[in-house]
Amino acid sequence: MEKLLCFLVLTSLSHAFGQTDMSRKAFVFPKESDTSYVSLKAPLTKPLKAFTVCLHFYTELSSTRGYSIFSYATKRQDNEILIFWSKGIGYSFTVGGSEILFEVPEVTVAPVHICTSWESASGIVEFWVDGKPRVRKSLKKGYTVGAEASIILGQEQDSFGGNFEESQSLVGDIGNVNMWDFVLSPDEINTIYLGGPFSPNVLNWRALKYEVQGEVFTKPQLWP
Repeated sequence: MEKLLCFLVLTSLSHAFGQTDMSRKAFVFPKESDTSYVSLKAPLTKPLKAFTVCLHFYTELSSTRGYSIFSYATKRQDNEILIFWSKGIGYSFTVGGSEILFEVPEVTVAPVHICTSWESASGIVEFWVDGKPRVRKSLKKGYTVGAEASIILGQEQDSFGGNFEESQSLVGDIGNVNMWDFVLSPDEINTIYLGGPFSPNVLNWRALKYEVQGEVFTKPQLWP
């Protein structure tokens, strides 16, 4: 009995920041919750002066309420990087606690691919939806993003690693989450949107280190 219990404990911890190839898979958040989320581990050793984040997600919430898509918090700033859907507006993108909006005039229920990038030198933000760029905007020129981060999928962090609200949780699927410590070119973003390879160096969906909390499931992805 003791050996069986030991085996079960080790099995339950096997994905606690273990490296996993998540190709063709997605995390599924089946219901509203303030306890279900995925924590991602990134090998950052120095602050970020630029970054790009790309991912797929699929939800029916967009016409109902807001929800968190990608939450990167540090101990000094809980909204160090935040990608959030705001009902009636569109995408909210935050760096260092400052926010800009990218409006979406029409909401459809379908899998969505987004890429967003930011650089400190110019403050320029790019936001791409399904391979199409929005007008560039400027945010937090000269800022540096902290490296000691808590990166969460499924919830928005109102404090470092926690203080979640059910009303901001994601209900649906999310996958192909990749992150780079530089700004990808338009050609590189188009390659990623079409499914081509481009090795990420912060978060790599094909070698992902993560830990699941609560009711989150891994299933085959529903997008091409």
